[in-house]
Amino acid sequence: MSLAEKIKVLIVDDQVTSRLLLSDALTQLGFKQITSAGDGEQGMKIMEQQPHHLVISDFNMPKMDGLGLLQAVRTNPTTKKAAFIILTAQGDRALVQKAAQLGANNVLAKPFTIEKMKAAIEAVFGALK
Repeated sequence: MSLAEKIKVLIVDDQVTSRLLLSDALTQLGFKQITSAGDGEQGMKIMEQQPHHLVISDFNMPKMDGLGLLQAVRTNPTTKKAAFIILTAQGDRALVQKAAQLGANNVLAKPFTIEKMKAAIEAVFGALK
């Protein structure tokens, strides 16, 4: 079993199309355990019920944005060890710095390629194969 098959991934994005693109890319990289949420509040509920190893979250979302979710994940004893990759369409240095301060493991800019996603995940977990 590859490393990718062992990692449980939670995708959090308010755009259905983005969630499908992320899920498809993860599937192509060998991930089998993929869950999705439409906003940060729903994502945090999922994490509290069944912690995942990796959260890939959009920044701009209603109810709870990506930084709010990151902060919630990092302050909860059950979820704080999860790897967290923030997804953003913005080249906003302040956002990237804030995400790093809150404990994000990596940032992935949209639009992304499968190779860039793989590199962002491998920077956190090591080689997936």
